[in-house]
Amino acid sequence: MCRLYPERHKYKAGVLGRRMRKVIFISLTIITWFGCKKPYLGPAASSGTAATGFLVVEGTINTGADSTIIRVSRTVPLGSARRSEPVTDATVMVESDAGGTYGLPSYGNGYYKTGPLNLSALNKYRLRITTVNGTAYQSDFVVVKNSPPIDSVYYRILNNGVEIYADTHDPSNNTKYYRWEYESTYQFHSAFYSFLRLVTSPQDTLLPRILPDQIYVCYRGSKATTILLNSSAKLTQDVIAQNPIAFIPSSSEELQDRYSILVKQYALTPEAFNYYQQLKKNTEQLGSIFDAQPSELPGNIHCLTNPAEPVLGYITAGASAQQRIYINNRDLPAWITNSPYTGCKLDTDLFVRPQGSQVINEVKDNIYTGAHMGIFTIEPPGSNHILGYGAAVPECVDCTLRGTNVRPSFWIDE
Repeated sequence: MCRLYPERHKYKAGVLGRRMRKVIFISLTIITWFGCKKPYLGPAASSGTAATGFLVVEGTINTGADSTIIRVSRTVPLGSARRSEPVTDATVMVESDAGGTYGLPSYGNGYYKTGPLNLSALNKYRLRITTVNGTAYQSDFVVVKNSPPIDSVYYRILNNGVEIYADTHDPSNNTKYYRWEYESTYQFHSAFYSFLRLVTSPQDTLLPRILPDQIYVCYRGSKATTILLNSSAKLTQDVIAQNPIAFIPSSSEELQDRYSILVKQYALTPEAFNYYQQLKKNTEQLGSIFDAQPSELPGNIHCLTNPAEPVLGYITAGASAQQRIYINNRDLPAWITNSPYTGCKLDTDLFVRPQGSQVINEVKDNIYTGAHMGIFTIEPPGSNHILGYGAAVPECVDCTLRGTNVRPSFWIDE
């Protein structure tokens, strides 16, 4: 235990003396707190498994018409630049208490996925994982909890952005515990529309750009990074109203053109809800000595090969409910968004540019090398002689450097 023995000082009575004593007390408290703290290494480091880490299992056995996606990874040491180490070579199976088995093929980065299983809600289900070295993991059998429909997903315009909400209810009063996820996608455009594309074979030249190769309009997506929970257990009716899902600041590029969000709703058992609630406290609400401190998370997944090995995660089963909405920029206030293309400028690259006693070929030096991208041709009126091209750096022209120009299958234009 660290102890501090500050010298005693005498101060004049009055406000000044009280203020000085208060400052000294606060300073000594801070010094004591930080001076006595020891680095937290975590259970993985202290148990000698830091090299491979603990197994982490994320996902839900979807018994309805949606895909079942499970991610398997391992923890990494504190301070690592990576969030986790994906497990890409495991065998992942869904098992029924009636004897049925369903494989989840790997599709990269630790994700295992199968199409709609349409499983019976009368059975219980569990997950079984076997790593390439033969270590076996298995979850407890869990009951099926199907989500009631989402009543509505909607947004409200605030002074500093847009808040997205979801409403739901269960008329049978049987759900009570809810969890939400979301996938957001937004459309954006680069600073300049390029009518030209560079062809390097058989020789460097610029040709008209065809529509499938357009690089002006692109799409970016993201998923929820927080745990979204709510419960009606303390209410007389199983109703969740004005439940916050996501907030988009008014300056965000997501609101520049068109934004879409798909909200997924899951029903939880009380045990699963408690697990996610504790996980939320441990991962999102830490940061000062006044916050809740980390606690052990007892999940429902176990290592069969070595029962003493901790496994992180909680498997649930059920059909989710989904709803998608779009937000158009024209329906919002005249907010100024922070575009990454601010500061982009248009250059003129000529085949012949006199520079003192020399002649510079800017097209060859800039466009053919990839330093610039051609945007449009420069030629005198009534002439087919091309003098050069309007151009800019690729970061200002090619939106695929930040997203994809492939229109999502679900996307609906205005």
